[in-house]
Amino acid sequence: MSDPDVIIIGGGVVGAACALECARAGLRTTILEAEIIGGGATAAGMGHLVVMDDSEAQFALTRYSVELWRAIAAELPSDVEYTKSGTIWVAADEEEMGFLPGKHEYYVSRGVRAEILDAHSLREAEPHLREGLSGGLLIPDDAVIYPPCAARFLLEKAAELGARLEVGRRVAEIEIGTRLSAGAIVNATGNSAVRLTPGAPIRGRKGHLVITDRYAGFVRHQLVELGYLKSAHSVSGDSVAFNVQPRPTGQMLIGSSRQYGNDERGVDSAILSKMLARACEFMPELSGASSLRTWTGFRAATPDKLPLIGRWPANEKLYLAAGHEGLGITTSMATGKLLVDEILGRASAIPRGPYAPSRKFDEHRDN
Repeated sequence: MSDPDVIIIGGGVVGAACALECARAGLRTTILEAEIIGGGATAAGMGHLVVMDDSEAQFALTRYSVELWRAIAAELPSDVEYTKSGTIWVAADEEEMGFLPGKHEYYVSRGVRAEILDAHSLREAEPHLREGLSGGLLIPDDAVIYPPCAARFLLEKAAELGARLEVGRRVAEIEIGTRLSAGAIVNATGNSAVRLTPGAPIRGRKGHLVITDRYAGFVRHQLVELGYLKSAHSVSGDSVAFNVQPRPTGQMLIGSSRQYGNDERGVDSAILSKMLARACEFMPELSGASSLRTWTGFRAATPDKLPLIGRWPANEKLYLAAGHEGLGITTSMATGKLLVDEILGRASAIPRGPYAPSRKFDEHRDN
């Protein structure tokens, strides 16, 4: 086989989406994965396909990508478990309830369906939430998937279009024009991206997840506390937030935690206890649920909470598709589109500038 047009390093869901878009564009594509397809951060993600309103750039990327996922939903095999569960952002008190009209207006004015729930409507929608919560905001078209199988499906589709997958190929260093020969090389290795691209503004952020036994119907929507955004904004220290997802199996996936500066892969019992205690504050009956497995993962975070998508300024042949932190599953499909648009010089459906690796970071980065 002649030299590929594109080599993609990383077989997680972001690398897989990039590979599929490259193959769709007729580019000769090779994917190198060191371990297993859909491992790494992909296996540590909840699989929540969510439109976020934290910034205009984040909204544009998440909405675009959720629409791309929705467009292929009918093609997804059953093990990807695409389910339009919707998201309810839960307001714990009247202060948080006061934020909902603005949040509702933001979504609706941009074409995203949203509905404010009062306390009674919230209890009807989710009877196992504790009494005394003030309400919530329902985003009914958000969905969930099972990320490892989604990554596998995307790579299979890319292979059908001629892409070549090499599993067990660990890249130690990127030297354009020498050992890896291609027109473009894409670093889609998540938390490992900075090892292959020194200087990339990426830090690992550890998170925990718990999967329970089967309790069909206990949770009906993805439930996220409004305080989750405070947790997501923290650039140092540990934080937890209520985040529970129903799985099609009847199980529940419980998050979320964030830790900087903890490189140990093992479960941190202290932060896990805080995370589960926070979940039980919102759903007290969770205290009686049996957990089957707890695991951790590392998400690649940038200082401004937006991913790095596009050409790396220090090398015209090197591109990044990394730094998605907790939104890699959601934004993977749009990442593939934007990346290939840049490689081919095409116009994009949304502006690429906010995600360019060459952008300036105004937010303080805690080193």
